Amino acid sequence: MNNTGYDNNQYLKLYQYLPLCAKLYIMVNKQLLNPKSIAVVGASNNIKKPGGKIVKNLLSGKFKGELFVVNPHEKGVQGKQCFSNVDELPEVDLAIIVVPALKCYEIIKNLIENKNTKAFIILSAGFSEAGTDGKQAEQKIVDIVNKYNACLIGPNCIGVLNENYNGIFTSPIPEYDKNGCDLISSSGATAVFIMEAGIPLGLKFSNIFSVGNGAQTSVEDVLEYMDVNFDKTKDSKIKLLYLESIKNPKKLLKHSISLINKGCKIAAIKAGSTDAGSRAAASHTGALASSDRIVRALFKKSGIVYCSSRDELITVASIFNYKPLKGKNIAIITHAGGSAVMLADALTKGGLNVPPIEGENANKLLEYLHPGSSVNNPIDFLATGTAEQLGIIIDYCEHKFEHIDAMVVVFGSPGLFDVANVYNVLSVKLDVCSKPIYPVLPSIINAQKEIDKFLAKGNINFPDEVMLGRALPEIYKTPKPNKVQIELPIVDKSTIRAIIKEAKNGFLAPNEVAELLDAAKIPRVKEKNINNLKILNKVLNDFKFPIAMKVVGPVHKTDVGGVVLNVNNKEKAIKVFNSLMKIKTADSVLIQNMTEGVELFVGATKEQDFGHTILCGLGGIFIEVLEDVSASLSPVSLNEAKRMLKDLKAYKLIEGIRGQKGVNQKQLINVIMNVSALIETAPEIQEMDINPLFGTPDGVMAVDCRIKIEK
Repeated sequence: MNNTGYDNNQYLKLYQYLPLCAKLYIMVNKQLLNPKSIAVVGASNNIKKPGGKIVKNLLSGKFKGELFVVNPHEKGVQGKQCFSNVDELPEVDLAIIVVPALKCYEIIKNLIENKNTKAFIILSAGFSEAGTDGKQAEQKIVDIVNKYNACLIGPNCIGVLNENYNGIFTSPIPEYDKNGCDLISSSGATAVFIMEAGIPLGLKFSNIFSVGNGAQTSVEDVLEYMDVNFDKTKDSKIKLLYLESIKNPKKLLKHSISLINKGCKIAAIKAGSTDAGSRAAASHTGALASSDRIVRALFKKSGIVYCSSRDELITVASIFNYKPLKGKNIAIITHAGGSAVMLADALTKGGLNVPPIEGENANKLLEYLHPGSSVNNPIDFLATGTAEQLGIIIDYCEHKFEHIDAMVVVFGSPGLFDVANVYNVLSVKLDVCSKPIYPVLPSIINAQKEIDKFLAKGNINFPDEVMLGRALPEIYKTPKPNKVQIELPIVDKSTIRAIIKEAKNGFLAPNEVAELLDAAKIPRVKEKNINNLKILNKVLNDFKFPIAMKVVGPVHKTDVGGVVLNVNNKEKAIKVFNSLMKIKTADSVLIQNMTEGVELFVGATKEQDFGHTILCGLGGIFIEVLEDVSASLSPVSLNEAKRMLKDLKAYKLIEGIRGQKGVNQKQLINVIMNVSALIETAPEIQEMDINPLFGTPDGVMAVDCRIKIEK
């Protein structure tokens, strides 16, 4: 059972039916998206102020409804008759408010109760971001908006931009393109910067939502609306997110998966991804589960491409607009050797290949190029290369070099000749080739006119080859989300629940840990917990020397000298026992059979709202030194567990390398999934840390495990 009262499979089945009723609860409404009337409260004749610029943008846009302006100090605003207060207004669908924070509530109350207003955009700042008083004022507004089932965007935002109206007070105003990118941003300024950087490259935009503080409507809520109301014939299939907080991870997960399975592509930045505050983690797993790692795990499970900067987000969005990459082998076509080297390095470091191009066809291609050209990959056709030669090279990569999956064409200009013909050929090939071609045209000054013509045909430019080389592998490595329900291993749920029911908060006793591992079908070494010498003498007869002896009580045993290995006789065992029991907070001593193999760890940690994260990596002291860790949100599917291992830098050790024996991967994957099954059955587990978990070709064996309960 999880904390909903359902077991995991029941919970997932129940969750599948949420879209049927979700429209009842979604904040975004038709009055926000397609209002018949808009009132700007705080309108101005000064277009250098938000209240003036918003009116200007609305007037210059496509809004076909009635526009009202309110300002007690003006008779007219930008040619529109001005109302002195909202009492004079007729009924209004949407109010865009640009007045001081403390005045907003009364205006909204008046509009919502007397003018039937159902949508509000508050551009004003001075709310929760400004302190306690602002937070209280913000919550008061949310309460009344919720009471009347209305929609609120903001406060502290730039507004909303769609095909019906230009409801933002900033510029640029991108031309609406239904096939462009939907951008949902916590930060208005960041949304502006993304548009400013993307538009000159040829990136198109559809709907822009700046949610600001997200007092009522968050990034996740807007994404939910886009999912539930998705129309594949009309709606954009590219979603870009900038998140400063994730208020509802489960909602983000659910609707991202749904949209991606409907054919959409999503990329996101999560700002503030370092581990904020002091995490009082008692286990290695808890210490390693930084907020960044958990966010990455959430994105990976959702199918969202993780981006760490605006430039990377824009590059990923641009790649989304081209044909999908279906393999790892990239041909670099260029007349600029240095750019080709940097690009090859970036692609290779990211996990893609720039394979050699050799053989009869390579030799034939070389005959079409100028002396001194190279086709080995990168294909360098020199600064004197022509448009005709570029076309031939692309045709060879498309039809002759079957192992090539995609092409990157890097072609700039020294300003000595017209490159228009080159870019014309490239534009044609982008359309007719089945393999994706990514154009890197870095000469944005020398070839500005030619690039502008190239972009006018609907193409997008990548001016920085290294950024492309980093972003392309990130997209390729981002897995598609599961389309089917995750099936976890069968565990002894009744025993697990019985143990948890009787357990107290804090760390479980060794016998309770052992019982949980057995109930979860996680293999463990033979062990016995001893707290007096008389029992020790009897128990030693059941073990074969050498043995391991570990203090029970201190959380990190090795830090206090609480682990003694290779105890090879009874006399030494008694001496070690007495020594360990003298350690501060020692309760008992754990005796175990000695085990060898690759030291691994598997653990779990619970984060508020995110649920449980499962982690794995090298164990022992390597866990802290290398921090080579893979993470996935629970429940973990079979494919996710396999990917967790392959994502480790130390995966070659698990496979076996240079004569060293590897690890039984099937059993290691089983442990990862069984830990997930245990967590789903016992969500009261706050932290779990199996370290070390010894792996050999024959199997894996848990040697030490800590489990912390928090009911």
